Amino acid sequence: MVVHKKPITVLIVDDHALIREGISAVVGGYEDISVVGEASNGLEAIRLYRASQPDVTLMDVQMPELNGLGAISAIMSEFPQACIAVLTTYRGDVRALQAIKAGARGYLLKSTLRHELIETIRDLAAGKQRFPPEIAAELAAHIDQDGLTRREVQVLQHVAEGLSNKETAVALAIGEDTVKGHLRNIMDKLGAYNRTHAVTIGLQRGIIELPQ
Repeated sequence: MVVHKKPITVLIVDDHALIREGISAVVGGYEDISVVGEASNGLEAIRLYRASQPDVTLMDVQMPELNGLGAISAIMSEFPQACIAVLTTYRGDVRALQAIKAGARGYLLKSTLRHELIETIRDLAAGKQRFPPEIAAELAAHIDQDGLTRREVQVLQHVAEGLSNKETAVALAIGEDTVKGHLRNIMDKLGAYNRTHAVTIGLQRGIIELPQ
């Protein structure tokens, strides 16, 4: 076991109380790790980070008020040395990819086993990055698969908002056949069975968002 003179301080950021409590319960069983704060959204995360400046921050990517990407960007701009790991439910989450590009040093699925969570925290505190090989490979695959063009993202967003092909064509000032072509490309890239499945995948991976 890695021995530290002082416990590794951890900030947990997730809008689900059960996730925060679960991580705290796991971490609480190790003398070399200490939870110094819990936040339920990005704004709270920034405030608590400033107050405690933890060794490691575990950050959810989808939260109200300010999402994980926004919080990571804000924290990294103020504290370039910040050590942040992304917490996500879905493999290949585009928001997680964006967070990694913004400076996150680790990637954790919320279904991560106890020993993987602890090892990740210790590795990050030691200055290492933590991207499990299978996750790294899947992220790389999704970068290729999810390479939707700007126009394809716009089409998918309109479909998610309930617009028909004809309405989407009018909104984007393009032909209805062009919209159908974009949808075929979108479904191929996402591996979707139909437009509804494509929207579901797009929402899960953070490619599009439902209107507020």
